[in-house]
Amino acid sequence: MADIKRAGIKYESAAQQEALRDQDEESSVTDATRLSAKLIYEVIRRDGEEELHRPVPSLIWSGVAAGILISLSVLAEAILRSHLDPASPGSFLVENLGYSLGFIVVIFGRMQLFTENTITTVLPVIANPTRSNGVSMARLWVVVLAANMVGAFLAAAFLGLTEVLDPALRGVIGDLSRHATGMGAYESFLRAIPAGVLIATVVWLMPSATGNAFFIVLAFTWLIAVGDFSHVIAGSVEMAFLMLRGELGATPAIFEFFLPVLAGNIIGGTMIFTLLAWGQVRHEVAHGTRSKSNR
Repeated sequence: MADIKRAGIKYESAAQQEALRDQDEESSVTDATRLSAKLIYEVIRRDGEEELHRPVPSLIWSGVAAGILISLSVLAEAILRSHLDPASPGSFLVENLGYSLGFIVVIFGRMQLFTENTITTVLPVIANPTRSNGVSMARLWVVVLAANMVGAFLAAAFLGLTEVLDPALRGVIGDLSRHATGMGAYESFLRAIPAGVLIATVVWLMPSATGNAFFIVLAFTWLIAVGDFSHVIAGSVEMAFLMLRGELGATPAIFEFFLPVLAGNIIGGTMIFTLLAWGQVRHEVAHGTRSKSNR
């Protein structure tokens, strides 16, 4: 009888060990499996819903902070350019690494950056297109854009109207600003579309980044700079820098730079990327909804 009990205990122990091995293998498979498009969509949609219901004061403070800190992109690029030999091979590629700095700070700091919110807030509206969601999205866009612009002007005033920078570095920022804002309305609009797509791509990739998020943000925002594309908030720091120093009038600033770039970023980040993202999961999402309702 004792032998039978011992055999039973050994059998149970072996079965438990086998179950633990299966659990470990399943856990390893789960960790190694990439997130599906549907899961990425759901992560971003929930994040967007949370953003839609944030209090206005929180949006304002976060948006102003983002507008101020995105100026680090302009400052870092100018510093690198001032210390690199323009004739040196690859200097252009290196100096544009500085452009990523402001985006790294803003995105990892979870601040409200207008273009980053295009995809996160549009997905829940597309999934549930109610009047309430539409109004909430419009409210967030207006508040965040206005707050970003306030922050951009504050940063530009600090960089351009004080003695915090030496004249040579201010001159480099001026050169960068004149190039960014001097393309004309049509070219600015076209160059803003890829920038909107690239920022929205960062948002789409972040849920599955798992340790690579820093390099994703670095690479994609660097591409904006080396591609000579236009970002409405980072570019607004340069626009404000020239306006406050009397080098750019309000009319060309608004109609030849700000509005065309804003439209291009919205089209690239919202209409193109978001609709493509929604298109690849909408049948799965609809199927999941029907399945739950049938239970």
